[in-house]
Amino acid sequence: MKTLCRAILALVILTVAVTSYLAYDRAMAPFTPPTLADYPIQGIDISHHQGAVDWRALARQPNVRFAIMKATEGGDHRDTRFAENWKAAKDAGIVRGAYHFFTFCRPGREQARNLMATVPVEADALPIAIDLEFTGNCGKVPTLDELTAEINAFLDELNGAYPGRPIFYLNQQFFDQYLKGNEARFPDHYLWLRSIGQEPRQNDCRDWSIWQFADNGTLNGIQGPVDLNALCPSETGFAHLLRAAPSS
Repeated sequence: MKTLCRAILALVILTVAVTSYLAYDRAMAPFTPPTLADYPIQGIDISHHQGAVDWRALARQPNVRFAIMKATEGGDHRDTRFAENWKAAKDAGIVRGAYHFFTFCRPGREQARNLMATVPVEADALPIAIDLEFTGNCGKVPTLDELTAEINAFLDELNGAYPGRPIFYLNQQFFDQYLKGNEARFPDHYLWLRSIGQEPRQNDCRDWSIWQFADNGTLNGIQGPVDLNALCPSETGFAHLLRAAPSS
């Protein structure tokens, strides 16, 4: 009976977490997306869900300056299109980055080894991104101590193999629950904020680096919806990887 009660409690906690995540995510939608005049460096993030991608067609569009693609998840899953996308994006001249979906039910070191076996180390790539969210994750809501321990273990295992400090992908609710006031407990990182309904409120773009502003974008070269992102105009940490915009 105690086991059943614990399982029900865990399910309730997870349901509340996911519901809160979605409420934050959609609170202000719809809204006017950022313009290229205000955010001149924009890009996408993708996974195998986007299917076959025409990277040459994407490269001809001014709002696809970079692409962050799913590489791995947990301790053993590898995105089936990562290797193909990684090579094709480079051939098309698009700056690339890889992200790992961090599961709360596998040790951080184990997840890092999965990433290292999948993602090549290349100097012209964006820093590794770590996707931290409840949606699509396992049925565990970690404590702050648990999360910080496993994130630190993950990055300790990487041991600086990839250039630059990592990028943390999360939404405002996840930030408020875990990082707000606790930044010193996490390794130094860039912040990639998902905020579909409004511009992130992290100090007017002084504390965040990438803003995911849409999950239903349409672009030539991709069948169906795709996530759209904008680089903070004042971000200098990895902006050097993004060459001047091509002339029209």
